[in-house]
Formats: sequence, structure tokens, C-alpha cells
Amino acid sequence: MSKLEEAKRILRELKVPLKQQSDLCGYVILAMADIKKDDKWANATNKWIRIHDVIAFIREFYEVSYAENSRETFRKQAMHHFRNAAFIEDNGKATNSPNYRYRLTDEMLLLVKTIQSNLWEKQKNNFLKSHQNLIDLYSSKKAVRKMPVKINGSDFTFSPGKHNQLQKFIIEEFAPRFAENSECLYVGDTIQKNLVKNEEKLKELGFEITLHDKMPDVVLYSEDKNWIYFVESVTSIGAMEPKRIKEIEEMTENVSAGKIYVTAFLDFKTFKKFSESLAWETEVWIADMPDHMIHLNGDKFLGPRK
Repeated sequence: MSKLEEAKRILRELKVPLKQQSDLCGYVILAMADIKKDDKWANATNKWIRIHDVIAFIREFYEVSYAENSRETFRKQAMHHFRNAAFIEDNGKATNSPNYRYRLTDEMLLLVKTIQSNLWEKQKNNFLKSHQNLIDLYSSKKAVRKMPVKINGSDFTFSPGKHNQLQKFIIEEFAPRFAENSECLYVGDTIQKNLVKNEEKLKELGFEITLHDKMPDVVLYSEDKNWIYFVESVTSIGAMEPKRIKEIEEMTENVSAGKIYVTAFLDFKTFKKFSESLAWETEVWIADMPDHMIHLNGDKFLGPRK
């Protein structure tokens, strides 16, 4: 096994994400430990070095050239994550200082020294007991950032992001006000496309759904009124423009229930960006003003108020 493969084995067994098991990351471990092709891991060291020194080491001893302007790539792909995993530490200087340096932690140095010995498993397990591995660490952070949402009485989570934040508002704020007692038949997630998809009910209502159809972001159905609400969650693209209405009409030509087209925005500023392109005979809901709607419907709602 080559030294690079041994370095990548260290990373793999310490449970780092796949992106941190790359050749670049393996070379970083070799440079930080000062391990050349014919060296024994037992002779590893943890001297303070710069990213510039890492690049020079790889070029000189492994004949692989990385450009000097790739230092930011090394920082983002390796150094940042290795520090999170307690593989390396910095000397506390300002990051833009010419004296800024990294080195292997003492624990990591002791560990890599054993990769070619029968002490490896024991030392590895001790290290993993002392430090949360990156895969678990990052997945737990993602779980914390996820947004809880109750859909049709059941608990779900949305991935982080403005689009899903708005979808959460649609389900929790718009629906109780303007689609009371409705059921959510479809809602996607930016990662999990079909978070909720009641295909049986959609087909019963007359939907013709194929893999190529782009469903509206949220589909609500009121059985009491026999109304279907097609709601687009718009933060940057996808408003209810005439072309979009036509696409949904084609997908739902066999649906006899009343159809309501709604474009939802997080704030009035975003609405203003799209106001000139929105189709007539559609509705607008703005999460910042949840109790009100804008009706682009001419005289349908014109009349004196009590």
C-alpha cells in the first residue's frame, strides 16, 4: 500500500466525510506528519508548517503540483475540517499573518505513528472515544438546523434554506387562514423532493402525474369546498406566471375541483420584483403580512365593505 493510500486509510477509519478522503487531504496528512515515500509512520513529527509548506512538500516528495493560488482550496477542503476533528491545531495567530501555522495535535501524532503497528486499533478507538467523528458531528449539526413542521398532523422536518422556510409558513400560517381544514397532498423539500405526496388522492382527483411533471411547491385540498390550492414558494424563481399556469392546467386537465393559484413570498420587497410578471386571476400571499392577500382578479372581489 502506498503512503498516500495509508494516509487515506487513516482518514477513512477516523470516519471523515468522503470529500475529506480525497488525494489532496491524504497529501495534507503526509505533509503535516513529514512522511515521505520511504519513511516509516513511526517517525512522524508535528512541526509547525504553513499551507505554502504543505504544497511545496507534496511537489518535492510526491511529484504532484498544486498551484500556489490553491491555498484557499487546501484551507476549505482539508484544514478547516481537520481542525474540527482535532487532527490539527493552529498557533493562534491571525489567519492573514505570515506567521500563521498548523501542526498535528499531539493525540493525532501518537495515533498516526501506530498505523503500521498492532497498536493502531486500540489507539484509533481511544481517539474516537475522545473526539466526535466528523460524519456524526456534521450530521448532528444538519439535524439541529432542520426546521420542524407539522403536516396533516404528523411531524416532519424541512432542510434549512429560505425556500423551505417559506414552505413552512405556507403550511403553518397560510393554510389555517385561507385554506382552513385543508389537507396537504404534496410538498417537496430542497433535498427530499417528495416529502409528502398523496398519489392515491391526487389520482382520485384527476391528476395525471409523470416523472417529468414539476409539481407546484405545495398542493392543498379542501374537501368541504372541493377546492385545490396550488401554491408556489418564491424566493428567487417560480412565480405563478402565465407559462406556469399553462403547465399546471395541462397536468390537471382532468381535475374538476376548483383551482386556486397562489404565489407566496417571504416579504413585500420580493413580491415587488415579480409583481409585473404574475398572471391575472391568481392570488398573492406575503408571509410578512399573513392576514392579508392580494387578489389579481379584476372585479371579482370588488364591492363595498361592511
